[in-house]
Amino acid sequence: MGASGRIEAFLEMMAVERGASAHTLDAYRRDLDDAAAAIDGDLDQADAETVRDYLDSVAGRGLAATTQARKLSALRQFFRFLYTENIRTDDPTGTLASPRKDRPLPKTMTENETGRLIERAATEARDPEQAPNGEAQALRLHALVELLYATGLRVTELVGLPASVARRDERFFVVRGKGNKERMVPLGSGAKRAVAAWLSYRDKNPALAKSRFLFPADSDTGFLPRQVFARELKGLAARAGIASEKISPHVLRHAFASHLLANGADLRAVQQLLGHADISTTQIYTHVLEERLVRLVNEHHPLAVG
Repeated sequence: MGASGRIEAFLEMMAVERGASAHTLDAYRRDLDDAAAAIDGDLDQADAETVRDYLDSVAGRGLAATTQARKLSALRQFFRFLYTENIRTDDPTGTLASPRKDRPLPKTMTENETGRLIERAATEARDPEQAPNGEAQALRLHALVELLYATGLRVTELVGLPASVARRDERFFVVRGKGNKERMVPLGSGAKRAVAAWLSYRDKNPALAKSRFLFPADSDTGFLPRQVFARELKGLAARAGIASEKISPHVLRHAFASHLLANGADLRAVQQLLGHADISTTQIYTHVLEERLVRLVNEHHPLAVG
């Protein structure tokens, strides 16, 4: 039985014993036929070096890491089948490492887009007639947006802030985040003014003033649901001329981190501000650092070519 016959036997086993779907079987067939065509000789006789060379050629085609990993998985299953059927006495894929999958870069916003978003929120807060849902929502939304971009809080941390945060005339406040851990976050002047305006309105409304939360709501938690804020934020983005599908509270948190790093902040400092327990979580932003370092060398190194 040649390589094609072994592949057919493997696919039959996958269908009968594993219950693999037609889609899965087609994918296995394509990947194994591709390997068989690329390898000089019978696929079922390939050694580890030959399989490694094939996978290197797959990577050389520029295929995504996920595609490379899928092809390796098909080969692993195939050679495991040959081993369990006593057709081979070894598995040539046993020492091969899976291709490293790149972590997707987080969605973010440009500084220009963030500025337009905040300016639109400020305009509506100053002139509620331009806001679709009146003064209360305009003031609250302005405070939320300014706070989020100034602090990089998680959305659950933001909407659940106690009112006491806004009553302190300090440059920093303490927030309790994941794992019940506390951290200090900055409160810039723009955010302080927006929060003060909202707090003034809030304190004049008896239904709101009695709550211990900065952004009270008639909800199970007693504060503004994050889904409501996310919906209002998308509406604000649309009114600011920004595609609403690219905006969310989490995107604004990413913008906070990305813009800090792009303007010279230290990765460790950003880790502390975001409340990441491990620096590896913050390292999704290293592409920003890399771009800044390349620009720094190109602009300031005496041997850089313009």
